[in-house]
Amino acid sequence: MQKPIVFDYSKLRGRIVEKYSTQGKFAEVVGLTDRSVSLKLNNGIGFSQDEIINWCDLLNLDSGDIPTYFFTEKV
Repeated sequence: MQKPIVFDYSKLRGRIVEKYSTQGKFAEVVGLTDRSVSLKLNNGIGFSQDEIINWCDLLNLDSGDIPTYFFTEKV
């Protein structure tokens, strides 16, 4: 049985704090609860493609940054 892939969102979390000061403020902007954002950043629930694009727009990330911020595997 294969282990589930776990992603490292530390860089994404840092960018959120850099741009919005707190995860809670960012959650308000994206229209989610702080808990939902936390679950996403802790691999509890996944991201939709639309969410990835929206978060990139809000965090001023280029599409070329997506692999680094959203698909870096935890080691």
